[in-house]
Amino acid sequence: MTHPHWTIDRGSTLLVIARGAIAEQLGLVGASVPTAGWLEEPGASFVTLKRHGSLRGCIGTLAPGRPLGEDVAENARQAAFHDARFPPLAQSEFADTELEVSLLSPLEPVPCESEAHLLARLRPGEDGLVLEWRDQRGAFLPQVWEQLPDPGDFLAHLKRKAGLSMDFWNDGIRFARFTVTRFHEEAGVESRG
Repeated sequence: MTHPHWTIDRGSTLLVIARGAIAEQLGLVGASVPTAGWLEEPGASFVTLKRHGSLRGCIGTLAPGRPLGEDVAENARQAAFHDARFPPLAQSEFADTELEVSLLSPLEPVPCESEAHLLARLRPGEDGLVLEWRDQRGAFLPQVWEQLPDPGDFLAHLKRKAGLSMDFWNDGIRFARFTVTRFHEEAGVESRG
């Protein structure tokens, strides 16, 4: 389920918050932090950084646990400076780094009897997916379908991200799906779901 009340204006506000949080951490002067009642409502977001079309960081939260404005700011800082896959963002990289903010719908459990059953229930291009098994967890945003359009590949790589073998299956494995509303710095808003 998307958020029909999310407009490009609200997306622009979230992008200003994300960029401002990174600028502040870099010691640069960022834009003033916007204030609005809706920014105080709990929300779950991911912030993705790309540089020259390549991923440069992506961190987020799967469930609302703090005000949306705060969530976006903290996830922007984490994506820029604490994504273990990348070195911290340097001041020299900041100007040509593009940001995307994804707002998550509530997680929806996806009961399944087998891997084939799960694969048949997935909605490629629309579903983000969370996998949990014991203390291992992995999540893919719906955007990952752009690189992994085949449901079997999508699931196999999600298992690997969670620290499992790509062919792992156990009846105790749990899945939940979500959709996102995406805001890009240059392209405006794109809703999925």
